[in-house]
Formats: sequence, C-alpha cells, structure tokens
Amino acid sequence: MNILVCLKQILDPDIPARDFRIDPERREAVRGSADLVTNIFCENALETALQLKDAHDGMITVLSHGSEEAEDVLRKALAMKADEAALVLDDDAAQADPLQAARVLAAAARKLGSFDVIMVGRESGDWGVGQTGGLLAEELGVPFIALVEHLDVDEGKLRIRRQTDTGTEIFEVTPPVVISITNSENNLPRIPKTRDVMKSYRKPLTTIAVADLSLTPSSDSYFRLVEISVPEKETRCELVEGHNLEQRIDAFAHRVAEIANTTR
Repeated sequence: MNILVCLKQILDPDIPARDFRIDPERREAVRGSADLVTNIFCENALETALQLKDAHDGMITVLSHGSEEAEDVLRKALAMKADEAALVLDDDAAQADPLQAARVLAAAARKLGSFDVIMVGRESGDWGVGQTGGLLAEELGVPFIALVEHLDVDEGKLRIRRQTDTGTEIFEVTPPVVISITNSENNLPRIPKTRDVMKSYRKPLTTIAVADLSLTPSSDSYFRLVEISVPEKETRCELVEGHNLEQRIDAFAHRVAEIANTTR
C-alpha cells in the first residue's frame, strides 16, 4: 500500500490573540511570537496511515506546501516513522485558497509517483474550510470520501468507516482514492521517541519549487477573503461597597436590578 499524507503547518490555534497581529493589507495573521505547529487533523491522518502500514506494510510519503519553516512538520512526521518526505517550497502558501492548495498538492503528487491512498485532515485548524480534500480528488480524477475515522485493507480493496450526523457508514472502494480523516479515539497521534527525532534530521528531504510544477496561472478562484480581524470584547467591572456582607449583598442586588431595568 503506497500512501501519501498531506500535512499543513499553521499558527498554534491555542495561542491568545495578544501573541499575533493582523496584516490588513495582506489579509493574514502575522506570526509574531506565536509557534507554528502541525495541523492536528493532519496528524490524525498521519496516525491513521501509520496504523495501516503497521497492519499491512507499505510506504508512507508525507507532503507539505509551505515555506522553509514547514520542514519542521515533515521532520516530525519522519520521526513518527513516515518513510519519505517532500516539501513544495512556496513563501506565499499561506495565502493560497483551498483550490490553489489542491492544485499544488495534485501536481506534486503526480511528480512524486503513484499512490493508492492520499490522506488529508478533515479541515485545518486555522481556517477550517474543509474543502481541500474534495478539490484534490477532483484534480486527480479519483473518488473522495470525507470524515473517515477508520480504514482497513481487504483483498485489495479498502474498507472505510466514516462518520455521519446519524452514525457511521461503511464503504468499500478500489484504490486510488482520496480520503479526509476525522479525529477519533483510535487515531490520537503517537509521540515520537527522542532517538527517532534525532534520526529524522539525517533523512533526506525532497524539495520542489512551486515554479517547477508547471501550473497554469488561473484567476478563476471561487474563494475571496474580504476582511480579517481579531474580535474585540469589552468588559467592565464594578465594585459594590458596604460595611458588612449584608450591605454588600443589598448593594449588589440593587445594582443588578438597575441594569435589568435599563436593558428592557
């Protein structure tokens, strides 16, 4: 089984707003002191691929589209026991919409070889659009199955279980296929050992310039970012006074009643 797992590097979604700022001209978040991490849903996809390899052997290649900093994402994947890694170098990758990203990933996948299964995370932790997987399948001309939580191999076919709003669905599909992996209790990402982390930096990394993919420039993007901003929340605090607890409770109740009357 030859598997390709697409990984995306994003700003840590758990950081507070004070650790980054918005560039209104480029309409994007500026990193500042924030950390860059692997999108967690992509790590779920990688863990699913690793489990499939453990059960049935095969080869796992990890692919990312980003700046030189995205090498960290691939090195971590190699430490988790992916076999090969490739990076499409593009300093403007952060501005790519899902269709542009899918076209780059599809061209890179063709350049790297043929794959039985291509896995992506269900969505990214920064934008959460969740469309790249389906668009990637369309670009490659293969089937797409979304929100997969488990898959296995049975006589050359993939047996896939996916989540739905009302339960689960079971599919059987003949490769090649693109699938998006959702998070479940069965695909929590493993933690690489220190020795494997050190060894990962001695493994070769294939780099591909986005210009070498011979992509035809296109202006037919369906996706347009109009504005981006950090939500602002105003909070005020009032202190009630009183010589004892009973007086403070009375003052508090009186103030609450005043606020309630003014908001009616």
